[in-house]
This record gives sequence, C-alpha cells and structure tokens, in this order.
Amino acid sequence: MAHGHHQVLVIGGGAAGITVAAILRRRAPHIEVAIVEPSEEHYYQPAFTLVGAGVYPMAKTHRPQRSLIPPGVTWIRGAARSFEPGQNTVTLHSGDKLQYDYLVVCTGVKLDWHKIEGLADTLGSNGVCSNYSPQSVGYTWECVQALKEGDRIVCTQPPMPFKCPGAPQKIAYLIADRLRKRGILDRCTIDFYTHAPAIFGVPYFARALDKIAAGYGIGVHPQQQLVAVDGKARTATFEFVSEARKGERETVPYDLLHVSPPQSPPEEIRTSPLANPGGWVEVHQNTMQHVRYANVYALGDVASTPNSKTAAAVRKQAPVVAQAIVSAVAGQLVPGNYDGYASCPLTTAMGKTILAEFVYGGKVTPTLPLIPSKERWINWWIKCTGLPTMYWYYMLKGRVWFPRHNTEYQEEGA
Repeated sequence: MAHGHHQVLVIGGGAAGITVAAILRRRAPHIEVAIVEPSEEHYYQPAFTLVGAGVYPMAKTHRPQRSLIPPGVTWIRGAARSFEPGQNTVTLHSGDKLQYDYLVVCTGVKLDWHKIEGLADTLGSNGVCSNYSPQSVGYTWECVQALKEGDRIVCTQPPMPFKCPGAPQKIAYLIADRLRKRGILDRCTIDFYTHAPAIFGVPYFARALDKIAAGYGIGVHPQQQLVAVDGKARTATFEFVSEARKGERETVPYDLLHVSPPQSPPEEIRTSPLANPGGWVEVHQNTMQHVRYANVYALGDVASTPNSKTAAAVRKQAPVVAQAIVSAVAGQLVPGNYDGYASCPLTTAMGKTILAEFVYGGKVTPTLPLIPSKERWINWWIKCTGLPTMYWYYMLKGRVWFPRHNTEYQEEGA
C-alpha cells in the first residue's frame, strides 16, 4: 500500500518521468523523489516505426521498468485516479492518498481506438495495423511482408495534437521504398490521408516531404480524417473536414491500412483541476510550471505546451522542470527557458532520413551544420543507433548536456 508524503511526486514513469527523476537525483540527491507508474515494462516508442518496417527488433525497444528507476527513487506501482492540487494530494486507483511538496505530471496520452468505428474490433487483423502500440506494431511488419502487385496501401493521420507527428507518414515512405526495391512500387497504390491541411506542420519541411511523396507516387489527401473501418470488407471511410466539403464521406478499399489513432489526455487529467479546456495540464510554455498551482509542473505529451509531442521535446523540457524544483526547494526563483524545441527524424527511405528540428512557431533550428531539408545517411544512423543509445544510457540516466540547436539558422532561399 502506498501512503505518506513525498517531497517530489512524479506521476508517470515514461521518458519524461524517469528523466526528471534521474536529473533530480544527480543535481540534488538530498531531495526525496517518488514515481507513480503501473507498467512493468518501459518502451522506447520512437523505434516503433522501424519495427513496423522490419529494420529494428522489437526486443530492443523495451526494458523492465525496475531497471530504469533511478537509485534512491521510490517506485509506487499504481496509477493516479484523481488530483486535489489545493490539498497537495493525489489519490491512486487503489484508494491510497499521497501528499507532496512538488508535483510533476507526465502521464502521456491515451490512444482513442474507439473513436474510429470498427477499428478496435479489427486492429491486428484484416490488414489493419498501427505502429502506435507495442501490441500492434509487429503486425505492421507482417502486413508489409505480405504485400504483392496490385495492392493498395492506405496510411492515416489523425487530428492534432498527437505524439510523434511524423510517424503517420514515415511508415508510408518505408513501405514505398521496400516496394521499390522489390520492383513492384509502380504496380501498387499508396495513399496518405491527413486531417491537416498540409503534409507536415512546418512549411520548410513540408515542401521537401511533398517532393518525396510525389517521387514515390504517394497520393496525399489533406483535410480528410478516418472515421470508420470495415475489416471484413477491407474498406476505410474518410470524412472531409475542409469548409468546402465538410461532412462529406468517401470510402476506399485497402489491402494494408496503417492507422495512427486519435489521441487525448487521460481521463483522470481531463477531469482534474489541473486541466485547461482541452483537457491538457495547463502550464506556461517556457517554464513548464502550472498556471494556477505554483508547486505543480507538467512535461511530455500531457502538457499544454504548443510544441510537437516527441521524446526530443522531453529531453529539453526535463532539465527545465528539474532545475525549477531544485531552485524552489532552495528558496530561489529560476526562470524557465524551454523554447519549444522538438525533433522529428523523418525516415524517407531505408538509409535516408530528414532530421526535422524546430521550436515554437515552426522556426527551423538544426543541430548539425548541414542543410536540414536534405535526406542523409547520417540522419538514418542517428535515428536507428544514435538516439536509442542516447535514450537508454544518457537521457534516462539524468545526463543533460546536449549540442545546442541553432536558433539563428536562416532557411536556404529565405
């Protein structure tokens, strides 16, 4: 049973929670920290795209949660049910109540499979796959291997916000490249349907991705969202969201349907005093501090900050949160400095990746002194080898030094 008071209580033991706790242990080992997390396994989710494309083993994407909890940090195996920030209390599903001096909320998001009619019943069968869950990503690779001449591949992107905004289209490129290597790309059809008005939210990278999609012959269908799946008939139904055709529907056949599901804040967050009207934990976008409760912080996918929800964003947010808590415990005030940085390694072919890095407002801020819109092998190595190594042995260990992204970069042609 989990009882008592904790100096710092972290809700969520994913990338954000482990990283913040690890930094706190390194910078201020005198501060007592506890993590509330129900899962026994911890997944490196950015590799799921590679697993679905058959270029990365699933076994390398997960480790036992107990092996990642920083030494000296208490692991409370459970999940939060409700938050009472006015009383500095969190109630678990078990009924136990936990008191805290400082609260860090990083629960992640939930995958809303049920919001698409018929999806939950057919996911993992009838050619319906998704790289967004460890339970379904293996089936993606099975479906890719089974593709043959004349098949139609359909990939979908849900309404924003959702985690890893590049993932829905990355699998389309990797499938296309595999079909090209087999010599049957021109005898297959690949379509990418997105709720957004453009293929990517940052115009600089969208221009490059439009050319890559066209090079593969991928049909891009903006402002359409998946609303229903009929697995037995192998059809997907999309609804137009543009003003000109709003509400109209179109049903298309598929042989492989890769679905990126709608996503939302967990119910216990959405209904709590911590939430903004959209259900996200309402924090200042630079400090990650709650707008109403000064001893509450949030980071990662559940935070209201208008950045892309990626592990790279967590990497930059975690030191801001940890330092703010260390300073607050010492009676000091340290202004936050998170600038909205996110990174999205866009795998455009086997051995080629565009490393999209940007901050608030979609400003391009590359780390490497290279033109960031170009496909490069070095970026593929970073995606497949460099970033997983950094994640397990550097980020989750609380090490915070990273090369600076160039905030003064001028886009070529600008």
